[in-house]
Amino acid sequence: MPRPILIFDFDGTVALGDGPVRAYARAVAAEAALPESFVDEVIAGFATGQDEGAIDAYDLVRVRATAAGAGGDDLARGYAASRARLASQEAPIVPPAGLAAFLAAVEAERILVTNAPGVRIPEALAALGLEGLFDRVVVEAGKPEGLAALLDELDPDAEVLAVGDIWRNDLAPAHERGHATALVGGYPDPAAEPDFHAATLPELLPALSAWVHARARRTP
Repeated sequence: MPRPILIFDFDGTVALGDGPVRAYARAVAAEAALPESFVDEVIAGFATGQDEGAIDAYDLVRVRATAAGAGGDDLARGYAASRARLASQEAPIVPPAGLAAFLAAVEAERILVTNAPGVRIPEALAALGLEGLFDRVVVEAGKPEGLAALLDELDPDAEVLAVGDIWRNDLAPAHERGHATALVGGYPDPAAEPDFHAATLPELLPALSAWVHARARRTP
């Protein structure tokens, strides 16, 4: 039997903190010449959980910016500008406690899959203390469809556990193929049916370890 496979999402799962999404809100506001109050209002929305149908905080920025008059080009340029600042003082990130030690010790293939572009991903992983701890990093994945395609390319005998904070992007394609899933906090989704669920990734790490160890015992 091949090694089990762990697939991790990046933003909101491996990279924590609202620095990048704040940078996105500021950049969109600058591109679209939105009122100075826009960023404060969006940040207040994060704090109060006003999701307005958004699937995550980035999507909330999109929803509110569009309502304020921003166009698609403004959003695209703002996103690109914000990602160029990832893991800098303008868009700081922090790792989940214990993740580096978990990844270093776990007997599984470790894959990072993100819809974000590759710009500053290496720098971000270094800043998080996770450099070299993923066997494969997939950027611009185009989830959920891109995750489905990746899953279909994996060894059909390998057991897979997908970990993420957005059900339909990070986990639903795995669930549909009979793989295990672990949902981290995230915005609520009535369709979510994860095998594991916790508010934070550190709370999930013992369950992820147990899942891997159970499969390692079955590997000759």
